[in-house]
Amino acid sequence: MRIVITGATGHVGSALLKRLHEARTDGRAELDIVGVARREPDRDVFPYRGVEWHHADVGAPSAQAALAEAFAGADAVVHLAWLIQPNHDRELLRQANVTGTAHVLAAVRAAGVGHVVCASSVGAYSPAPKNRRTNESWPAGGIEGSHYSEDKATQERLLDAFARENPEVALARLRPALTFSAEAGSEVGRYFLGRALARLVPRKPRLPLLAVPKELIFQAVHADDVADAYWRVLARRAEGAFNIAAEPVLDPNALGWVFNTRRLLPLPLPVLRAVVEISWRLRLQATDGGWIDMAAGAPIMDTVRARELLGWTPRRSSLESLIEVLEGMGAGGGRPASPPLAPRSRPTSG
Repeated sequence: MRIVITGATGHVGSALLKRLHEARTDGRAELDIVGVARREPDRDVFPYRGVEWHHADVGAPSAQAALAEAFAGADAVVHLAWLIQPNHDRELLRQANVTGTAHVLAAVRAAGVGHVVCASSVGAYSPAPKNRRTNESWPAGGIEGSHYSEDKATQERLLDAFARENPEVALARLRPALTFSAEAGSEVGRYFLGRALARLVPRKPRLPLLAVPKELIFQAVHADDVADAYWRVLARRAEGAFNIAAEPVLDPNALGWVFNTRRLLPLPLPVLRAVVEISWRLRLQATDGGWIDMAAGAPIMDTVRARELLGWTPRRSSLESLIEVLEGMGAGGGRPASPPLAPRSRPTSG
């Protein structure tokens, strides 16, 4: 099986490369692995060695031809490439994410690929109540005010149109919860706090008092578990949407446990959003208020379909994943061989 991965040097892309190497090494699958990235990794370092690499920026006007060349002869394409920053350049994000997905789908059609698997997100869903589980039939209309959610919902519409026009192509989409690992510590810090604030995060954060809105209820999952779900979709040539999340659901009480908090202070959601939005506009930190809208509105996903059809079960809990990324953020962790996952640089002495 020849598998091409866009965004192969990113957080989930690197985890998927590891998972594919495992499948190839244990003899259960004969795999040719192809990576597509804007910035190539160190090809001599695992998991990037033993991979055929192609350079392409999926959102660039010239991308479609380069992608079709990379996709030639592929049995499956996994589209993971997605740009989260810079939040202040909305048009650049739309070009990379929405136009980039359109380029990938056009190249899939041109190359005659029979299976395409796309990274969607819990953020693609329309707002849903937090007091019940939501399955894959819930509308993927996005959450107004969140550029990430709006673009993911637009991506879903592109996938729907592609599926209608190309019924011979097996199409799957994964909708993971927030995805964490220690190796993403520096990347997550840069994306959501900014380089300066990320340096202030200790390895084991402790907050005696935690002010948090009661609406801040969400799910998380480890990158390795997401990668395993992708591999199971590929191995089974599965189609359709799959929710991917670990237990338990993370609420203010769970956050208090993670941060060793003695007292939780209810904080009105509009206050938190205003503080985040103003500080973002002043460029004091990297997260705009739309991320708060998405966190408050996104559903609590039911993962029964992935468990029953893929045989998927996460190995790490959501709490373990959150603790791991916080420790990785504090330590400045990452993967030196991958540009997107580069560890936080430290000043030299002397």
